[in-house]
Amino acid sequence: MATELATETQDSSAETSDTEESEELDDATGRHGTGVRVLVATAAALVFLLVGATGGMLITLSSIDQNATPTADSVDVGFSQDMSVHHLQAVTMAGVARERSTDPAIRTLAFDIESTQQGQVGMMSGWITLWNQPTLPAGSYMAWMTGPATHGHGGTTSAAVASGGVRIMPGIATQQELTRLRSLSGRELDVYFLQLVLRHHAGGAPMAQYAAERASQPAVRALADSILKSQSAEMDTIKSMLAQRGAAPLP
Repeated sequence: MATELATETQDSSAETSDTEESEELDDATGRHGTGVRVLVATAAALVFLLVGATGGMLITLSSIDQNATPTADSVDVGFSQDMSVHHLQAVTMAGVARERSTDPAIRTLAFDIESTQQGQVGMMSGWITLWNQPTLPAGSYMAWMTGPATHGHGGTTSAAVASGGVRIMPGIATQQELTRLRSLSGRELDVYFLQLVLRHHAGGAPMAQYAAERASQPAVRALADSILKSQSAEMDTIKSMLAQRGAAPLP
C-alpha cells in the first residue's frame, strides 16, 4: 500500500509540474502562443532561405559555365550581392505587413513578396558561394554598374547618400521609415507599406535591367529579367491598390 501511495503521489506531482510548466509557457507567449509563432515563423524563414541557397547551387551547377567563373568586379557577382541586400529589406517590410495588417489583399501581396524574394535571395546566395565570393560587396553598392543603363523607371545607376553619409541603393527605406512602418496599424500601415514597396521596386529596377542586359551568365540574366518583369507588373498592382485606398505614391 505504501508503495502504491508513493507512486500515485509521484504521478500527481508530475502532472502538477507539467500543468505549471504549461501555464508558464502560456504566460510567456501571451496565452495565445505569440512568442512560439514568432519563433516558428523565423525558423521557417531561415529554412526557406537555406533551401533557396541549396537550389541556387544546384541551378548554378547545371546552368553556369564553370570554366568562366565571374570575378569579384563582374556584373554577375555585383548584381547577386546588391540585389540580395535590396531584396532582404523588401522581405523585412513584407513580414511586418503580413503579421500586422488585417487587410486580406495586403497580407496576400506581402506573402507573395516575402516568399518570392526569399527564394531569389537563396538562389543568388548559392551562386555567390559557388563563385567563392563574399556575401556582401567589398566596396560601394552598385560599383559594378559602370556604364549608362536604360531605366524607364526614373531610377539612377549610382547609390544615393543617406543623411549619415552612408551610400545606399535607390529605393532603400531608412531606419526611421522602417521604425514608422512597425509603429502603424490599420489603413495607415497598409498605405505606408504600399508606398515604401512601390519606391523600393522602382529603385531596384535599374539594377535588374542592367544585369539582364550585361551579365555574363545566362542564369543571372534570366533571373534579372524575371525580377524586372515581375516587379514592374507588381508596381502596377500597387499603384491600383493605393488609388483604391485614396492614397498616392511617395513624392
